[in-house]
Amino acid sequence: MALMFPRLARNFARNGYYPTDECTLERILAALVPDDGAGTLRILDPCAGEGVAVTEIACYLGERAQAYAVEYEAERAAHCTTLADVTLHSDLMETIISPQAFSLLFLNPPYGDLVKEDASDARKTGRARLEKQFYQRTVDNLMYDGILVLVVPHYTLDKAFAGWLANSFTDVQIFAAQTDQFKQVVIFGKRIRRHQRKADEARDIVQCLVAIGLGEETATSLPQLWSRPYRVPAVRQPLKHFYRVTMEPVQLEAEIHQLQGLWPVFATSLCLQPRCQRPPARRLSRWHLALALAAGAITGVITSPTGRTLVVRGDTWKVKDRKTTFTEDDDGNITEIITMTDRFVPAIAAWDMTAGSATLGELISVR
Repeated sequence: MALMFPRLARNFARNGYYPTDECTLERILAALVPDDGAGTLRILDPCAGEGVAVTEIACYLGERAQAYAVEYEAERAAHCTTLADVTLHSDLMETIISPQAFSLLFLNPPYGDLVKEDASDARKTGRARLEKQFYQRTVDNLMYDGILVLVVPHYTLDKAFAGWLANSFTDVQIFAAQTDQFKQVVIFGKRIRRHQRKADEARDIVQCLVAIGLGEETATSLPQLWSRPYRVPAVRQPLKHFYRVTMEPVQLEAEIHQLQGLWPVFATSLCLQPRCQRPPARRLSRWHLALALAAGAITGVITSPTGRTLVVRGDTWKVKDRKTTFTEDDDGNITEIITMTDRFVPAIAAWDMTAGSATLGELISVR
């Protein structure tokens, strides 16, 4: 369980919402081009806000692109639903999303510190931050050769975060956002497998990112024109899972109102339509009769061919028949063998409702 520091309470109240400004988004779009294939380009924004950024990216990449969004805050999620192709109103940590199913990951996560319960883990992962948590949660949703666009404050780039990026991405470039309001940088990269990464290249990337994170170097501004833009590939795997595992009370109410529970199909689902009982193919044995009684098949109003009407209720119970036998061996030893056999005893009680019958209204036993 993670808690935010009190000094970041204002950010927590806003759910860490720092939307990407228009100027920065325009220059991010200039860095992207679709590949030359014919497949689908699937774009994921796991912190979509009102859905403007992911929708503009999808529109810019053309008709092949599909925008998928996740947003925690209800009002922003409702607005995002009107823009993106698919929107989940959910906490990202309560979602199930297929791995390696997206061509591009646009990640502008909430900003803020976390308090970790395991202090020893901090030596491996550095300062606990929301940005790191959201990155680790979503990076596996990006396909290999897919493009990462990461928007974070520069001071979050410690050695651990820089190492994650350097080991998982090639062609990594970092630029300063167009506005200095949130001290943001924009990081581009193409996802690769770890064994494809050369140690020297990874070390250079880590040094560059850490230097910018410490403020020792300043990232250059996003260019307006790109000589080598990032090509967004078509997805190779289907999106099997994109849903949340929990439900808000408002969402539950909406689902119940939409589905109306089981009542519209109550009779169909629970088989309440009257069905005529078919007569047995032959005379029932006592064993079959006991089963029919136990199953409740012999009950209700029954009218015989002669016109006699009975209200029948069947029942059965089980008794044990005891049989004792004795055997004697060659040495004169006598062995007693007791055999217990289950036997079903059927009973049918009937209320005679035949008009003019001598037993009208009486409870009789049918044998």
